[in-house]
Amino acid sequence: MILPNSSPRCGLSRLLAVTALMSTCSALAQGDVKKEEQTKPVDLNEIVISAPKLSTKSLLEAPISATAVPRKTLQDAGMYTVKDAAMYAPNTYITEFSARAISTPRFRGIGGSPTNPGVTTYIDGVPQFNGNSSSIMLIDVEQIDMVRGPVGALYGRNTAGGLVNITSRRPTLQGWEGELQTMIGNYNLQDYRGRVSGALIEDVLGFSFMGGYNQRDGYTKNTVNGQPIDNRGSWFGKTQFLWTPTKQLEVRLIIAGETARDGDYALNDVAQLRATPRQSARDFGGFTKRDVLMPTLQVTWHGDSFDFTSTTGLVWWKTQDVTDLDYSTFNFIPGNTFLLRNNRQQQTTWSQEFRFSNPKNVPITLSDSAFLTWQAGAFFFDQTYQQTTAQNQDNVFFPVFIPANTTNTSAALHDQGMGLYAQSTLTAWKKLDITAGLRWDYEHKQADLSASRNPIAPPFLPSLDASSRTAKTYSQVTPQASIAYRFTPGLMAYAGFSGGYKAGGFNTASVTGRTNYDQERSWNYEIGLKGRALQDKLGFQLAAFYTDWRNLQLNTPNAASLATFDVINAGNAVSKGLELSANYQATSSWTVFGSAGLQTARFLSGSMDSGAAIGGNKVPYTPNYTAAVGSQYNWELSQGWTLYARGDVQFLGGFVYDSSNAAGQNAYTLANFRVGIRRQSWYSEFFLNNAFNTRYVPIAIPYPNPASAPSGYLGESGAPMTFGVRAGIKF
Repeated sequence: MILPNSSPRCGLSRLLAVTALMSTCSALAQGDVKKEEQTKPVDLNEIVISAPKLSTKSLLEAPISATAVPRKTLQDAGMYTVKDAAMYAPNTYITEFSARAISTPRFRGIGGSPTNPGVTTYIDGVPQFNGNSSSIMLIDVEQIDMVRGPVGALYGRNTAGGLVNITSRRPTLQGWEGELQTMIGNYNLQDYRGRVSGALIEDVLGFSFMGGYNQRDGYTKNTVNGQPIDNRGSWFGKTQFLWTPTKQLEVRLIIAGETARDGDYALNDVAQLRATPRQSARDFGGFTKRDVLMPTLQVTWHGDSFDFTSTTGLVWWKTQDVTDLDYSTFNFIPGNTFLLRNNRQQQTTWSQEFRFSNPKNVPITLSDSAFLTWQAGAFFFDQTYQQTTAQNQDNVFFPVFIPANTTNTSAALHDQGMGLYAQSTLTAWKKLDITAGLRWDYEHKQADLSASRNPIAPPFLPSLDASSRTAKTYSQVTPQASIAYRFTPGLMAYAGFSGGYKAGGFNTASVTGRTNYDQERSWNYEIGLKGRALQDKLGFQLAAFYTDWRNLQLNTPNAASLATFDVINAGNAVSKGLELSANYQATSSWTVFGSAGLQTARFLSGSMDSGAAIGGNKVPYTPNYTAAVGSQYNWELSQGWTLYARGDVQFLGGFVYDSSNAAGQNAYTLANFRVGIRRQSWYSEFFLNNAFNTRYVPIAIPYPNPASAPSGYLGESGAPMTFGVRAGIKF
């Protein structure tokens, strides 16, 4: 196994330094605790899961494992992406290339490919069935929920591992407000964004707009020309209209978009990255482009007998990446590029959901001690996807002559589907909740695929000159059930069972005959304990889970095309573990928070990857443990001034890169700190991320080309230490 150079003494010194900093904050805070001993205890803020289908209850009262990151936390910690916020969620790992379009969240070991995720992101109720539209900049966000465990009974396809739910901030219906933010830092980091919101008609029609620009130089240097490889730059914006003509009716239009112009993938041989991080030699400078547009229409009606919600979403995106596919200066003819790929993709997804439920906070009364809440709905979608690739290979002279050739693939997919679901919760004696839900999904997929090579290569290479048209139909029934009991108003235990699945599909760029793959199922069994303690100053969640998933979909290298992957059904796997998260608000000025997760995810006997037995091996990108601890303290100064300090430290256990378990990353630690000053409507702060400049390789792919990757793997270095200043003003 290829492992990073690491020193236990170095890791210990970093941990001691972090502990010392946290202890200093604690000592300062303890002084204030003595001053406030006679004051009323500070209750935790009631955080309600923002996805209404999951719960209308507080996070600490819902019988699911979830992490909610509200707007205040996003602001305090300077988080602009879902990957940033994911550090607070136990047993969560997000793989993301420097070209941010390829982003894949994994909960409890269950993930997927960007084109067929195992954890789907919903933005304002609209599913993002592809990673190209889910990893966009966070702007005007009210809350992010990360729900671990299958939620197929309510959300259907591609939630075998869980759900990321992003909810936008609502426009104001009274007066006008605005804010400006800016951030500058090393690597030429620049971020400018502004927001305005106000009432076009008081209490009836509200409006908001937030937009901005973000850029930075690349972290990885091209040693051939000294230029950065993985630059980033993007424009982004979100416009909203909120219309409330009556107390019963609400109409909300949200239009979000982003255009990104990034550099190339920062890939290099993993062994070389261990020795010299963030360097790569390229004879061609590639690029990635992405455009995303997402209009959403929400209509809500609050009636006497039921509430009704309609969510209509359109997600359109387009990408292009041109890359030096050998990721090196390797070539047979000086001055040429040995392998060059031009990949274009485009997708349009229309979705419509109708949801009915009991009126908010008005359950059906069965008796003096029994109440019933319910919801039911229907979901429809239509999706088209196109991809074309052109892979140019230069002349090869050894061991035999292979003429320069181009491999072309094209794919046109059309998916249509629908789902019907219902769920009900019986509450008895205000202590016992029994929930049951069921969903039926139907989906029809059609694919037009072609692959060719010009000129035709020698006989010992795969012959390519084929096209096919194929279609498949899938249907699925997904159940869910749970029971929860409140021993006291501040302590609840629950047990649950839930199912999920990932849709089957087609390999759009396959040239080996692996055209399609079947759907994957997951079954999760879970027990948990949630509650409050220490006069409601401490909130905690504890869960133990066992997940059994069948016909697991696995990304595996395409033997006939470098850096191309197919999805196959590898077999079965099991994931099990523990999760703990807590938030302690010692005073109105001092908060301590943390989470920890332990997990084991392995393939079961009989599992195969491209003819190789992988039973007993670890599932890729599943850290043995994850943990995060942080603290924020505010010092109230005179004349309205507030000085604040925050520290976040993340610990990730070791994991492997692929099913062979031949290479992986050892445990590592990332620490982020910030200190600032605030007064009324403005703030200014200094931030330091990856404070100890930890060296790590968070993502790598098998690459069987010894000239480009002697270790057998290409990877990307993790982000280095970055620092800068951020400032904002509200008006």
